[in-house]
Amino acid sequence: MSDKLERTEDEWRRVLTPEQYHVLREAGTEPPFIGIYVDVDEEGLYRCAACGNPLFRSEAKYHSGLGWPSFFEPVGPDAVETRPDHSHGKVRTEIRCARCGSHLGHVFEDGPEPTGLRYCMNSVSLDLEEE
Repeated sequence: MSDKLERTEDEWRRVLTPEQYHVLREAGTEPPFIGIYVDVDEEGLYRCAACGNPLFRSEAKYHSGLGWPSFFEPVGPDAVETRPDHSHGKVRTEIRCARCGSHLGHVFEDGPEPTGLRYCMNSVSLDLEEE
């Protein structure tokens, strides 16, 4: 992970699209099955759309059938951060970019081996750097 990146909310509004800002900075969620990376199988590195931090490798991506890009592990232990999310009357684990703090999605314990985890990410939070 690179050094922490800090910007004001006005700076984030200038560099992100309105949809990206809503998801990445306001912890929004894109509707299921519409994101550009839901059915993508190209090899490469998924980076944070806000700051370019490496997050997930294509080798860890799988089709969960739930409508969002899913991964079973991040590129490393310092790529993402977790925090409790008590919104919507549920207890979930939110995933944020460890570099810029942007909201990426949530992690659930119903994923495939080898980790048993499902990192359910918003496509708008990601940029694929194809190999």
